[in-house]
Amino acid sequence: MKRYGQVIKLKDDKLEEYKKLHEAVWQGVLDRIKQSNIRNYSIFYRDGFLFSYYEYIGTDYEADMAAIAADPITQSWWKLTAPCQEPLPNRKEGEWWAMMDEYFHID
Repeated sequence: MKRYGQVIKLKDDKLEEYKKLHEAVWQGVLDRIKQSNIRNYSIFYRDGFLFSYYEYIGTDYEADMAAIAADPITQSWWKLTAPCQEPLPNRKEGEWWAMMDEYFHID
């Protein structure tokens, strides 16, 4: 299992919309996340930023992430959530949410 942390800016005027969307995440989106070996997935908010945390239990991260990106239900979901978000200018090429480095963990 590998832990992942990501960060993105939430547009100031989109907080309520984003919260409402995530009060009723579509079952197809949740199913695809699980099928792609993601567990213990959370999104946190603080001062205009969203932080996501999840654990990956698969063996081919790139293929599993590609399966999520290719999923039509997820693509429709992203059409609703993406306008709420503002990617960080210093994210790596190809990232929407900027990956974070893990410096400490304790079970």
